[in-house]
Amino acid sequence: MQRSVKQSLGPLADMPGRHGADVPSARRTARTLRWLIRGQDPEPSTAQWQALGASLTRGDAPADRLATWMRAHGLATTQALFEQALNLGIDEVPDAPAELRDFFATVERTPDWVQPSRLLAGAKACHLSGLTGLQVLRDAALMGGYQASAINRTLVLTGSLAKGAQRRVAETTKWWIDCTTAGGLSRFAPGFKSTVRVRVMHALVRQRVQTLPDWDAAYFGLPVNQGDMQATYLGFSVIFLFGQRAMGVAINRQESDAVMHLWRYIGWLMGVEEGLLLDTEMQGRIALYRNLLSQAPADDSSKALGRALMDEPLSRHYGNAWPVLDRLQGRYERAKHLSICRFFLGGRGMRALGLPASVLPWYPALVVPFTALRHRLTRLLPGGHQALVRQGRAAQEDYLAILFGSGEPDIARLPQPHG
Repeated sequence: MQRSVKQSLGPLADMPGRHGADVPSARRTARTLRWLIRGQDPEPSTAQWQALGASLTRGDAPADRLATWMRAHGLATTQALFEQALNLGIDEVPDAPAELRDFFATVERTPDWVQPSRLLAGAKACHLSGLTGLQVLRDAALMGGYQASAINRTLVLTGSLAKGAQRRVAETTKWWIDCTTAGGLSRFAPGFKSTVRVRVMHALVRQRVQTLPDWDAAYFGLPVNQGDMQATYLGFSVIFLFGQRAMGVAINRQESDAVMHLWRYIGWLMGVEEGLLLDTEMQGRIALYRNLLSQAPADDSSKALGRALMDEPLSRHYGNAWPVLDRLQGRYERAKHLSICRFFLGGRGMRALGLPASVLPWYPALVVPFTALRHRLTRLLPGGHQALVRQGRAAQEDYLAILFGSGEPDIARLPQPHG
């Protein structure tokens, strides 16, 4: 029975054409992930495959209603009201429109399943790996995600390719650090506010892009849809977890569950439907595997994004006394990140992204044994776990200065969408 279902995967007549556009290629991309799913059959049933295709046609109803109101009444005015409600509370907005009240009633309603102690534990687990965790997010989750060409289409049409990879990496890192700070998701904390801003920005982008003549809804479905949002959320949780282990960081079951719980709540705040959010890492692996089978293969946009991210280290602010040292460090960091990409993506993935496939994974080969030994030995010492958390977080926060330089790492206001 399962074999017939597996063989039937592919495009569906009543679904976006991108859904299962090249399942054999997608299986090769997801091969490593498939190997990590043991004792369970991750292949989607016919109903699950149809549901995954349908998720490509759904947006985020609460945020979409708010975005419709914002555009109808002028973004200059409505963004100011949104910021006032976000920063001070909806009750501080006199005569707040129903659309604004309804949206904040949604995001301020903490789901019953959220456990503050597990959010804190998840944040600490994100600190453990220090820069290794950020390397996994950049070189496995972000770079690897560029192989999904249909997701890239929104970036192309909004002009994000021209804004520069260095800015995207810096702003995403700042958001991630805000979200993984202890207490960062409380109502008026930076992580909560940044996540809600991103959610509304996605809704504004969704409305704008689907009206553009170059957007092919029959093929792509809806911009920033539920299926693609799930893939992004699983990158920050599932790929983050197994990528750290591959890089030598010890993550136990309790820490894994806490990270999944943290990102389940972040995903919920971001507008991912509850039915697409997962409790455990294994559930997340299965969901990610199925999602990857649905994704369209790499194209020219994948290469453009991949090459831009490859060169991102050359634009960082290393703070050396002499510019020549900054240039040398930039080239070293570029080579290091390429080696990590090769470790996770393999030669085929590198070629799909326009990256040099001849690069060897020299950095993981040198660092993983040392990292594994350090983490395991330190955990055995009294206070060792707390030391790893403290040192890892300090390294992550210091990294912001390299990304932003003398500029303020501020993503405090909702960006103005073009058009």
